[in-house]
Amino acid sequence: MSNDLLPIGRFARLCRLSVKQLRHYDDLGLLVPAWIDPASGYRYYRPAQARDALLVGLLRAMDVPLPSVARVLSGDGGALREARDRIEADVDRRRRALRILDRVVAEGLPETEVSVVREPARRVFAERGPATPTTIAEATSACVARLLPRMSPDGLMVGLFPLDMADEFDVRVTVQAADGDDVLPGGAFAAAVHTGPYEEISLTVHGVLAWFGDYGHTPAGPVREVYLNDPATTPPEHLETRVMIAVEDPQ
Repeated sequence: MSNDLLPIGRFARLCRLSVKQLRHYDDLGLLVPAWIDPASGYRYYRPAQARDALLVGLLRAMDVPLPSVARVLSGDGGALREARDRIEADVDRRRRALRILDRVVAEGLPETEVSVVREPARRVFAERGPATPTTIAEATSACVARLLPRMSPDGLMVGLFPLDMADEFDVRVTVQAADGDDVLPGGAFAAAVHTGPYEEISLTVHGVLAWFGDYGHTPAGPVREVYLNDPATTPPEHLETRVMIAVEDPQ
């Protein structure tokens, strides 16, 4: 054993990590000890490993995933940029959540004006994509991008989202087309128009669901979002989206 090796306890204090964390990172192959005593199994580290250990601790404190940390240690410069982009996206989501929370604090759950309408079945082209509760916008945008070449000037674009949000689910987006290869079912729907940014549509969705509770109806998914104007030419505060939820037992 070299004299410059540090026992795991001293190395842990130097790097502001716990012994348990160091053992875990060793098990993952992330921070491998310089030497392990074959008799006792005790781990020893070189002082030069402290820089990597400190970097691991810093990145983990910022919730950078372990696979990304491993890529950083291997010299993959793009991993840090990806980690930064993920944190920035998370900050953006939290800012949007704060704006919604501010509205709820000021106004409570919206008193949404709801009407029951009947919709015909429509032929459509449809795209589907996997999503999680935090990646709905990205998944929807990807579906929209694939559908835009098939959209006519007067065609309706509709987003379809499950009523029950699981950890993972599919979102669907459709565009109306006479030669569409899919059908968007018709029926009776509770409908309300949301005015404002897309990220605040959940306020109107919850307002429509509150209407179901108030009047004793049963909602049937998925939630439909009918996009009434072009986000490329319309300011976010003026965007209009018709929120529709099928009424299972219309009166």
